[in-house]
Amino acid sequence: MAETRIEWTDATWNPVAGCALVSHGCTNCYAMQMAKRLEAMGVEKYKGLTRGSGKNVVWNGVIREDSASLSIPYKWKKPRKIFVNSMSDLFHEDVSENFILSVWDVMLKNPRHQFQILTKRPDRMLKIVSRRVKVILPNVWLGTSIENADVVNRIDSLRKVPAAIRFISFEPLIGAVGRVNLSDIHWAIVGGESGKGARPIKEIWIDEIHDQCSVYDAAFFFKQWGAWGKDNQKRSKKANGRQYRGRVWDEMPEFDRISI
Repeated sequence: MAETRIEWTDATWNPVAGCALVSHGCTNCYAMQMAKRLEAMGVEKYKGLTRGSGKNVVWNGVIREDSASLSIPYKWKKPRKIFVNSMSDLFHEDVSENFILSVWDVMLKNPRHQFQILTKRPDRMLKIVSRRVKVILPNVWLGTSIENADVVNRIDSLRKVPAAIRFISFEPLIGAVGRVNLSDIHWAIVGGESGKGARPIKEIWIDEIHDQCSVYDAAFFFKQWGAWGKDNQKRSKKANGRQYRGRVWDEMPEFDRISI
């Protein structure tokens, strides 16, 4: 995969395929459906990664490291922001540390790109990066996903990770996170859920995060309302749009000025 419609990045790169559900934010993960479609299209990399669950498909826990994909960023000559593993989690327990270090080597050797790594397993990210990664790369952004107050403790692990940029994806935001400590967090992405079975988002939940970004000087990016608008009406993602407080919020961390 390369070009993407994800609003906060330019391209996706998937050296790992397959995943497993770890919290409520995973319930309607788009990647599970996408993996099933890719398998049906004959893409070998995604064969046998999901199983049926009622009328849905879910990850079955199979993880596949794709060494051939490590060459892809070298081929992209124009600098771009690259979302690493949009279809998986680099820090899944079954991804080997050696393979993670191979990914790091690719990022080291492609400094023209900005690599964005998002995980629901920040504890493992902290353990590996602190112990095995010897140099903090200015072009590597490390983040975690938080969908509600149940998993806000992930922020504490992320805050300890050596990184040039730390970010949080509050998407899908399916519950309030309350007042959170965003110190040493550079960027927050907020978005509602879209697609089949989407759960509603409430404006007050967004307000809490936006206001904390102002307090801690973190860039704020509002990605989407998703299937549910601010009036609590269910519509298409396009119909609900991206405006929050009367404008589009596309703030990005000032990565060209980050000092390590």
